[in-house]
Amino acid sequence: MTSDIKHYQMYIGGQFVDALSGERMSSVCPADGKTIATFPRGGPADIDRAVKAAKEAFENTSWGKNHASDNRGELLRNIAAGIRERIDELAEIEVLDSGKTITDVSLVDVHYAADCFEYYANLANQIYGEVIPVPGDVLDIAVREPLGVCAAIVAWNYPIMFAAWKIAPCLAAGNTIVYKPSSETSLSALMLAQIIDEAGAPKGVVNIVTGPGGVIGKALCEHDDIAKISFTGSTEVGKKVMQMASSTMKKLTMELGGKSPNIVFDDFKNMEAAIGAALLGIYFNAGQTCVAGSRLYVHETVYDDFKEELLRRVALIPVGHGMDWNSRVGSIINESQMYSILGLIETGKQEGARLLIGGSRLTEGDLAKGFFIEPTVFECDHDDYTIAKNEIFGPVLCLMKFRDEEEVIRRANNTIYGLASAVWTNDVKRAFRVAKALKAGQVWINQYLVLSNFAPHGGYKQSGFGKDLSKYAIESYTQIKNIYVELCDDDSYISTFE
Repeated sequence: MTSDIKHYQMYIGGQFVDALSGERMSSVCPADGKTIATFPRGGPADIDRAVKAAKEAFENTSWGKNHASDNRGELLRNIAAGIRERIDELAEIEVLDSGKTITDVSLVDVHYAADCFEYYANLANQIYGEVIPVPGDVLDIAVREPLGVCAAIVAWNYPIMFAAWKIAPCLAAGNTIVYKPSSETSLSALMLAQIIDEAGAPKGVVNIVTGPGGVIGKALCEHDDIAKISFTGSTEVGKKVMQMASSTMKKLTMELGGKSPNIVFDDFKNMEAAIGAALLGIYFNAGQTCVAGSRLYVHETVYDDFKEELLRRVALIPVGHGMDWNSRVGSIINESQMYSILGLIETGKQEGARLLIGGSRLTEGDLAKGFFIEPTVFECDHDDYTIAKNEIFGPVLCLMKFRDEEEVIRRANNTIYGLASAVWTNDVKRAFRVAKALKAGQVWINQYLVLSNFAPHGGYKQSGFGKDLSKYAIESYTQIKNIYVELCDDDSYISTFE
């Protein structure tokens, strides 16, 4: 360890603190193996004090009251401004912490996070109830109220974006939050804590606790005073979260895994664009994306030409250290994940899928210090290969041909997942027909991997339930109370038990 290693603290009750145990964890850059920072190894006792601070802020201040909505909006705008002021600093620490590329983080992720806080700032005073037309001389009102103390547990692949997705709508709705970033990528969240503090957040409204998920994630799921868990991660872990949270009947939002189909029909005129989007869909963030377009279905009449051009362009993708602006694919998050991906690649070969390009770890020069895998393409003649069914979470594409619309819809839906999908066609009727038939929470038509703060994001089936982003996310952080007012002066209308 060297003197330039940074030492971060958690953020609890408006103070920057170490874990009560005094233990710390290290962040190691997956691109070169260098230790870049340490941060607290929180435990259940730290979760307990964070929840107490959040409960105190919710119950004993005006934070969650209707008249404070303008204050909530102002705080969120201040956070957005603070992120924009520190874009370069946030981008660098996220690249080093996660292995992502500086191009993606600096030009996309950090800006998107700032925009997310600003979007919800504008919704903080637009949470509406409803007047219910109940028969008789009655005023019946359904009002939305905040839940109270909420928690978020997230994966490691989009750290600063996930922090915005979870914290912004939660605060806009009037709740307080305990946020747990992944122990693999905690640093940008801890830097965000500094921005939140400087933005004027009341004590206890936002609490950021770091540590191993199996310990403090469990403590969050089982804590009696937490009303909701918003989780982003694998389907396997999501099921465990549901089981633990069920003991206290917590409200849940679950954004889980995917095996998303990307369907290219022969009538789409710009195949170059479809190929470019297919590459983006699978190789962005080295394939470590829940909505990665890992199953690419191409109509048989254009398949051969499409495949040839696809492979030509895959061979040109530059892989390297995330801080190199020329790199388009960075490193895998850690050694364990790298070997998991390589193991699935080997399984694909053993089962008979045809490896067209890639498939190996990159070890030339400085790449040997990190966890890099070549952009990989398999040709699959059916959907039953392990690599065609399982979420790989790496730069591995399954390329398949199809004959007609009915066949490809059936094959696309033949999965336990239902997070995202895409359709490429110039036939508007076909586009909507296929989009409606696909069992996925997100369907892109003639586009891929475009998310908007204005639009809901979330899955079907074992890809989860509930929505991040949009007005639907902010509504998920509220509960509905019905208020019935009898307006008739005649007491005979009053219900009694005789």
